Amino acid sequence: MPRAEGNQLAKSSPIKAWAVNHARTLIASLGTLTRQPASSFMTIAVIAIALALPSGLLVLLNNASHVSVGWDNSAQISVFLKASTSEKQARSLVKKLNLYEDIENVSMINKTQALKDFSSISGFGDAIESLEKNPLPHVITVQPKVDPTRPDKIRHLLKQLNELKQVELAQLDLQWVKRLFAMLEIAQRGIWIIASLLGIAVLLVVGNTIRLDIQNRREEIEVTKLIGGTDAFIRRPFLYTGFWYGIGGGLFAWLLTSLSIGLLDGSVEQLASLYNSGFQLRGLSFSEALSLIAFSCFLGLGGSWIAVGRHLSEIEPS
Repeated sequence: MPRAEGNQLAKSSPIKAWAVNHARTLIASLGTLTRQPASSFMTIAVIAIALALPSGLLVLLNNASHVSVGWDNSAQISVFLKASTSEKQARSLVKKLNLYEDIENVSMINKTQALKDFSSISGFGDAIESLEKNPLPHVITVQPKVDPTRPDKIRHLLKQLNELKQVELAQLDLQWVKRLFAMLEIAQRGIWIIASLLGIAVLLVVGNTIRLDIQNRREEIEVTKLIGGTDAFIRRPFLYTGFWYGIGGGLFAWLLTSLSIGLLDGSVEQLASLYNSGFQLRGLSFSEALSLIAFSCFLGLGGSWIAVGRHLSEIEPS
């Protein structure tokens, strides 16, 4: 664009002129990277590997959490009734428990049926038949409604069941589930710590790359300052370079994560089929992929901003 036409554009529409200048700088900074493909690719690859590691671990953790959801929901409370409780009283209690808001489902195991099942499974049929009376009580199985945000509701329900006059004992074994979720929480925090450390590493990599670029263009920066170029004008192409490093690293990290999940998917599917499960690994969703790319852009801009702010002020025309 001729200078007279540029001045006319700035006078007629300052916002449009500002947008055009930024667009030119954005495209020019991309062109600078494409003219140095080897060094640009190495920087982008380092960023991608640093981001692919925590994102891949987070995907695997999310898949593990998805598998464990059904385990928590399958937890049941076994309610053992007192020996003096009749079958009629037990069925009446079942109807009463079905009215509880915190209970999903209630079923009853008749003590006669329970004794028959135990006799067939244990192999002590003859010894059991010699018993004068059935020693087993009626048992009610209660499926509680699970609210991950309110784990205390199950404990409160368990306490309520133990306080019923017909109940001898109500028990719930969720200790292993609690341990599993505690380990998953520790793993999640560990991944965020790793992601934070690798994010700092990305800032340092981008910052060092921009610092070298500033040093290589030192004479150009001095001349620009001599003819009246502002710091904002000089800073702009370096910031956009950091932006391109970030977006390239984010896209490459998403590709590496997807390829890694794809390589594992066949083995995981084969393992799941041995357990008669249709489970399949889930990769990054669209929103997660966008978040990864946005985070990478943020790191690229942040690293370049730090480098430019620190080293650009040191260059003054002599």
